[in-house]
Amino acid sequence: MTELLLRDAEALHHALATPGDQVRVALSRETAELVSRLIDATARGGEIVMASRTAEVTPTEAAVLLGISRPQVRKLMDRGLLEYRKVGTHHRVRVSSIRAFLETERPRRREALTDLAAVQNDLGLTE
Repeated sequence: MTELLLRDAEALHHALATPGDQVRVALSRETAELVSRLIDATARGGEIVMASRTAEVTPTEAAVLLGISRPQVRKLMDRGLLEYRKVGTHHRVRVSSIRAFLETERPRRREALTDLAAVQNDLGLTE
């Protein structure tokens, strides 16, 4: 995958170096899917965070990335649900650990929302 991305990045840089409003370049499917996700997130007003897999953030920064409070992040760390390491007295969370947590959490959240919707329907709380 890295080799494809490097080749596509070179082709894209070359295409952008030519003058004009239109850019034409052939990209691999993997790169096109990545670019598509970036465009979709930007169009929806989403925030895009780019970091290396080994990048580390503070618990406060992890909270922003997860959309929860810093105390919630500390609880996840204490329960072993979010991997971290200590640098002196400071905690650091790898971005890859945040991503792994989100991947394992999505199915659980989806199931909980389905259960909640069923309860709402049973109670007649939906229109």
